[in-house]
Amino acid sequence: VLKSCALLLSAAMMVSCGDRAASDSAALPLVFDAGRATVSKLPYIIAYDQGLYEKYGLDVELRFRDSGSNDQSAIGLGFFTKMMRKFDISDSPDADIIASGLGPAVVDSTLNALGKDHLVAMASTDCVVRVHIIGREGITRLDQLKGGRIGVSSPGTTTDIVALMLAERMGWDPVQDISIMYNSNELEALRHNAVDAIVGSERSYAGAKREGLPILAATREWDEVLAGNSSRIQSGWLDDETNREAARRFLKATIEGIAIFHQQPEIAFQVMEEWFGYRDIEFMRAVYAQGAWIPKTPYPCYDGLRRTAEFYDSAAMRRTTPEDFFDDSIMRELDQSGFIDALYQ
Repeated sequence: VLKSCALLLSAAMMVSCGDRAASDSAALPLVFDAGRATVSKLPYIIAYDQGLYEKYGLDVELRFRDSGSNDQSAIGLGFFTKMMRKFDISDSPDADIIASGLGPAVVDSTLNALGKDHLVAMASTDCVVRVHIIGREGITRLDQLKGGRIGVSSPGTTTDIVALMLAERMGWDPVQDISIMYNSNELEALRHNAVDAIVGSERSYAGAKREGLPILAATREWDEVLAGNSSRIQSGWLDDETNREAARRFLKATIEGIAIFHQQPEIAFQVMEEWFGYRDIEFMRAVYAQGAWIPKTPYPCYDGLRRTAEFYDSAAMRRTTPEDFFDDSIMRELDQSGFIDALYQ
């Protein structure tokens, strides 16, 4: 019975794909993993929501986690494809492009022998430190955190790097003077007194303001750089001309999504409500404000890569260079062509 179902599904899928190819023969397929909802991912979701990937000739399978779930949704799949995957008749392909932190990828691929495959960044939407240090009740100053517990997400992540920056700025030994606590960067850790402060995302910041928790530092004032959320690909993926054209179309759509983010905040709010599950308009405004530094011309985070290498200095790290972790060739093409400038005229 299962074999018969599989054959029927396969035949139906072939018909479906044939019909689609006939109607949109120029569209290139692309699997894009946008990861979890954050403000620096918002331009990608705006691009999908507003049909920009289709506009530039892509047939995108979007993988995405909203703010309230750890489950990943695959969006843009036809019914038969969903059924084939559900019943393990066909495999889910690896993502072509992944949006995630570049710094953590550098740390993982360099210092972890069993780490992820080597990925490089084509573009970045998050190259400046802009998170907040949020304290528990009773903590009012940064110097009160000496000897305390700082909640971050995991080693090598943006939050971990910011905790190390905090120690550097305060003249503290990051091992002896503070305890960096992993998997503890949500407000829940503060509510349960599990940590004394967290390095909080824009979502945590907006929630902390709503709950009246002390904001100890706005790290944007530090004028620091990092290697944050980036459009990352497998090293060598762009050597294939079809992949390169798909990447060019993807970056065009993403860059236009950034332009919409900056110029049409009402669309950004609409997307946050529909895709991120946010309902409180003041909460959304606070989140949106944290995206003011999303670059209009999203080159990879060159200086952030160098800063990452400084914080995680080792013999292994010194065998690498920042250039090992990015390919900005398409970004340069688009910038020099005037495509980006035209979006803001």
